[in-house]
Amino acid sequence: MEGVQDRITFQKATASDLPFENNYFDAAVSNLVFHEVQDTKDKRDVIKEALRVVKKGGTFAFQDLFHEKRIYGDIEDLLETIRNWGVESVEFSSTKDSKFIPKALKLPFMVGTIGIIYGKK
Repeated sequence: MEGVQDRITFQKATASDLPFENNYFDAAVSNLVFHEVQDTKDKRDVIKEALRVVKKGGTFAFQDLFHEKRIYGDIEDLLETIRNWGVESVEFSSTKDSKFIPKALKLPFMVGTIGIIYGKK
């Protein structure tokens, strides 16, 4: 044990309807989850729900298959949609452009469709 057992809890829920009040967390992180949420057809709604629980001035970092247009549409349109939700800043980074990713892994069927949306609410 790392000595945190008195400070953590686990809750089971769907990412499309998080059981937390608005502006509850200082930060939100998601790693390759949003595209897997089965109870929401429009995955932008899952992003919006994740941002709902982040406090104003809080930060977020979401990694997912953001280059998959059939899931998220055009990345610039997605970023504009997120901006229209009232976040202070939002940026996008393609995982395949990271220097630490080996060339063989940058192919579309590896990390080529993955990107990170991050910013401040």
